[in-house]
Amino acid sequence: MIEIYQAYADYYDMMDLVQNLIQNMAKNLFGKTKIEYNGHEIELDGKWERIDYYEAIKEFADIDVREMNEKELKKFCNEHDIDIEGKIGRGKIIDEIFSEMVEKNIVNPTFVINQPKEISPLAKIHRHDETKVERFELLILGTEYANAFSELNDPIDQRKRFEYQMELRKEGEMEVQEIDEDYIEAMEYGMPPTGGIGIGIDRLVMLLTNRETIKDVILFPLLKNR
Repeated sequence: MIEIYQAYADYYDMMDLVQNLIQNMAKNLFGKTKIEYNGHEIELDGKWERIDYYEAIKEFADIDVREMNEKELKKFCNEHDIDIEGKIGRGKIIDEIFSEMVEKNIVNPTFVINQPKEISPLAKIHRHDETKVERFELLILGTEYANAFSELNDPIDQRKRFEYQMELRKEGEMEVQEIDEDYIEAMEYGMPPTGGIGIGIDRLVMLLTNRETIKDVILFPLLKNR
């Protein structure tokens, strides 16, 4: 991965950054922005679509999960053979629905934005909706290539989010963000508004070189000399 942080920026700036980065890589490599990957033609030029996380679920799964409680969500998953074993909390169940019913339908470069607060403990609360965060995932051909957000820089809110994650862990959810006291202390000294992004370099190289397996693009470890 590569991680990038930019002070006095937000997730909108990160969307522009990663879009320009990938488009320019394609132009420099091939002299064009239309590429082929695994039998699909993908046009990287233009402004990439931005779709709200909940609206994407509504479009592809034909349900409005924002209006559903945990019991109703579990019932929906059972009816659609979505495995949620070990997934604790409403946010995790919703994200499993997204993974199973939405991701595979997104082909062209698309920013899925405004994920639930429960599954995004390091992202800043959305400026217009406190149930969401300012976060996006970049999806191409059903695969995530980048994850980014307006960084949470409020130490009080950050501690509450970590504590919520620990509550989930007590209930059996192991994929949680543990409390990081040093991180919270550093934030207490002061952190400007910041945009942050992580880009999956291996996946990006696979996309641009039309390789179907990660073994073709990683440089290490060398398992065999033949």
